[in-house]
Amino acid sequence: METRLTRRALGRATLARQLLMSRSKLPVLEAVEHLVGLQAQTPHTWYLGLAARLDGIRPEDVADLLARRQLVRIALMRSTIHLVTARDCLYLRPLVQPVIERGMRGNFGKDLLGLDREKLTAAGRALVEERPMTPTRLGRLLAEQEGAGWAGRSPESLAHAVRAWVPLVQVPPRGVWGSSGAIAHTSAEAWLGRPLAREPSIDELVLRYLGAFGPATVKDVQTWSGLTRLREVVDRLRPRLAEFVDEEGRELFDLPDAPRPDADVPAPPRLLYDFDNLLLSHADRGRFITEAYHEQRYGRHGPMPNIVLLDGFTGGDWKVTRDGGTAVLTIRPYGRLSPGDIDALTGEAARMLAFAAADADAHDVRVVPGPWPHA
Repeated sequence: METRLTRRALGRATLARQLLMSRSKLPVLEAVEHLVGLQAQTPHTWYLGLAARLDGIRPEDVADLLARRQLVRIALMRSTIHLVTARDCLYLRPLVQPVIERGMRGNFGKDLLGLDREKLTAAGRALVEERPMTPTRLGRLLAEQEGAGWAGRSPESLAHAVRAWVPLVQVPPRGVWGSSGAIAHTSAEAWLGRPLAREPSIDELVLRYLGAFGPATVKDVQTWSGLTRLREVVDRLRPRLAEFVDEEGRELFDLPDAPRPDADVPAPPRLLYDFDNLLLSHADRGRFITEAYHEQRYGRHGPMPNIVLLDGFTGGDWKVTRDGGTAVLTIRPYGRLSPGDIDALTGEAARMLAFAAADADAHDVRVVPGPWPHA
């Protein structure tokens, strides 16, 4: 008989996989691989995602892994920039290549009809491997190539085609904590000195997703990855999986030995960053998202708030500002908090503020009623 999992039980299970039920002592690289990467289209907020999950890390140490090419930022799942290990960059990119190309065709396909893909790919790769460059410069240099066969195509389309057909990583100082820089790219192969995986396993990808986000439906896996037609993969894996149903009767799959805490186990407060994968990786986000969150009327495409998790559910927003030499972390709860909630939440906020604003002369945590404008 299939076991029914409540919304709270689903949430607790995923929080445990996401290292949010208790902070982990895993090394950064192991944690990033366990999570199958962190969404990282902003240069720095993903550091806060690691701070919420890992014990005893400093942003400088994480930045050093990026500078030493052990971590990279590259377009992967859902065609969005993710932070992954070098090994996962080479493994994941071939698997999600159809997703990257689908996004490119949807935005620029008409301008690229009839284009010689092999020729453009070679030209673009040569340019970015000679020296990293921005998409704007790449597109302009390609458009200026006389007799190349793409006269009249927009530079933007040409640059995006190369981004889709060549695995481009964003190079430091972009993404390095405390630094800034242009969005410059080179190829993953040139940056890492190794080729992409030749035969990466889609079965392994699904199993890793379940290990980081399960229990989940087939549609959940597809939402996270951007890939389609994964039912046949899950069916092939079915003998290796545990099966459940949710409160709506939907079929859920999981790794048999993965943690599934009891629904009544307390979930500590956590501060999530603006594009935290916890809230973006399921077709039905009800295991975390509350009606109070929906009442804030945040759009799917931004601006995205930093979210407070209370008892495992979306319970408020937070942000860090500077008031002179004082770094202030302000929390805006969606509802009334108990004194115990406030104590636990301010303690978590103080820890996050120590990570995010170590350079400040003083730190202050404030809990205030909303609303506030989201710019």
